[in-house]
Order: sequence, then structure tokens, then C-alpha cells
Amino acid sequence: MTLVLGGARSGKSRYAEGLIEAQPGPWLYVATAQGWDDEMRERIAQHRARRPPPWVTADAPRDLPAVIRRAPPGRPVLVDCLTLWLTNVMLDEAADLPAATDALLESCRAAAGPLVLVSNEVGFGIVPENALARRFRDEAGRLHQRLAALADRVVLVVAGLPMILKGDHA
Repeated sequence: MTLVLGGARSGKSRYAEGLIEAQPGPWLYVATAQGWDDEMRERIAQHRARRPPPWVTADAPRDLPAVIRRAPPGRPVLVDCLTLWLTNVMLDEAADLPAATDALLESCRAAAGPLVLVSNEVGFGIVPENALARRFRDEAGRLHQRLAALADRVVLVVAGLPMILKGDHA
């Protein structure tokens, strides 16, 4: 399992796609984004256009653990991105965030093939002015710490350059 962290437009998604494409296909792209507005729908379309066959896309805005568990044995899986998943879970008033996070970690532990997780590192900025944004930043940091402890490799991507924080070079 590889955790790829980085800021917005850091190159983390392209880097993660390269890790998966180094494996035999077909590859499973697990998308957590939701097209709430025109701009987000355009971003989603651009990402999809960048991934022709043998990429297969599965949408998992909330039930990410189930999609990871259902991946065929040996199939390389790319999840992009965990901070969108976290946002979706946090905004779902019926969701139990600790249980959802535990389920995600368990599905990662049990993954039956190569797994690459992409997430935004949001802890480098200023302290947000509102409680929800501060809670999101804190929850993302806790999630990243737990996943980094579990991961074989952790990579921080800055300006398109990967910095290996844990594990070997890909």
C-alpha cells in the first residue's frame, strides 16, 4: 500500500497513476468526487479523459471501504482522493466518522492487490477561521497518520516532485 500526499495541483494524482500503470492492467480507479457544480463536473471529465482503457472507474463518494474490498484479487487499485471522501462522510449527518475511518483502514489492510491512496495534505496552511474547516483539517491529519502507519510507502509530492517519506522508491 502506498499513500501519496500533496497539495492542490502538486502532481500527486499523476504520480499515483504512474505507480499503478507500472503494474499489469486492468487498473481500477476509485473516484470519490461528486459533480456538485459545473466546475467540478469539468474536473471529473478531465480526470476520466486522462484514463483510457485498461482503466476501469468505480465511483465511491461514501462507501469507499466496500469498493476496495470488492476489487478483484491482484487488481491494482488507485483511490483518488481521500480528502474528498472525508468531506463526503463529514457532510453526511447520518455518518459515523470513526466507524467509517476504521472500516477504511480495515479495507486497506485486507486489500487483495496493490493499493495507492491519494490525499490532500491540508495541514501546512493557516488555522481555518471556522469550526467545520478546523475539524476537517484535524480529521484529515489523523486519517493520514493512521494510513501512513499502515502503508508500506508514503510519498509527499511537491511541484510534481515525489519525496519518499517512508519505504522504497517506486
